Order: sequence, then C-alpha cells, then structure tokens
Amino acid sequence: MINCSRSALARRLLPVLGAVSLLSLGQTSCSGYRWGNAKPVHLAGISTVSVATVQNSTQIPRAAALATSSIVDALARDGTYIISTIDRADAHLRADLKTIEYAQVRSTREDTLRSEELEMKVHLAWTLVVAENPATILATGTATGTTRFFVDPNLQTAQQSALVDAIKRATDSMVAQFAEGF
Repeated sequence: MINCSRSALARRLLPVLGAVSLLSLGQTSCSGYRWGNAKPVHLAGISTVSVATVQNSTQIPRAAALATSSIVDALARDGTYIISTIDRADAHLRADLKTIEYAQVRSTREDTLRSEELEMKVHLAWTLVVAENPATILATGTATGTTRFFVDPNLQTAQQSALVDAIKRATDSMVAQFAEGF
C-alpha cells in the first residue's frame, strides 16, 4: 500500500531539491563565467560601429572590397557591436590592407625552386575612432591572416581562393581584438 502523505511531501520537495542541486552545480563548474558581454572596459560605451571601405595598399584589385565585406561579416557573427551608418554610429572603424606576402612551404622533389604549396599572409592595420570626433582614437592594432594553398596549373584562381580565406582569418582576428580585448 502507498503512503499518500509521503508521496505528496516528495512531490513538493522535488522542485526545491532540483533547484538547490542546479545552483550548487552552477557555482562549482562555472565559477569563472561572467554574465554579459566581454567588451574591453574602455569600449563599454560603444554599441554601434560603422565600417569604412578598407584602404588597399596592395596591387590586388578586389582585395579592398573583399576585406570590407569580411569585416562586416565578422562583426555580424561576433554580435558584440551593431553595424550602423556613420551618422548613427558611436564609433567608426577604419582599416588598411597593408601587405600580402607569399612564402614557399613545399617544393617539388626534382626542383627546389618550383613550389608545390605556398603560404599567404595578409596584414591589416586598423583604427577605431569616435564617430563624432575622428581625432579621438579608441583602439588601434594590426591583424594577420594566414592560409596555405597548392600551386596548380591555374595559379591565379588558387591565389584568389586563398585570398578570401586569408582575409577572413585576418578580419576575424581584428574583430576579436576590439570586441573581446584579445
């Protein structure tokens, strides 16, 4: 036979015991977690950012457009700042595509001067300024994106595909620097 008073008491205490166990579990396993965003302290007042077209100091024709699109995508994925127009933004992001470097990673066995695999490094310099007063710099830095690609008969296509990846890695690094502080 089932004792009704005992099961009713258990039904009342079960939610309380569950809540206590969840709270104690949360205190021990997530002790370093902090609620809220992870913006650097000096950028706490910034919520909207406008992105200028990237300046291109290289000889690659489409690189500035690729870098600008990649910055906007990285900001949207990160979600720390809202992308806005210059007249509504708290801050304005300026970037300059400084250099694109190539280095040989692997050569053929017969000829060491003939490359099989290349490494591409993209270097970006960026500055985050106050939108109302561009002379006031909030943050500045550099970012590098690296990728590797194989040399095939159509080298230009391989380079263009690698350029998209290298720029994406550089812009992700750049956004992480001023959105998360590292």
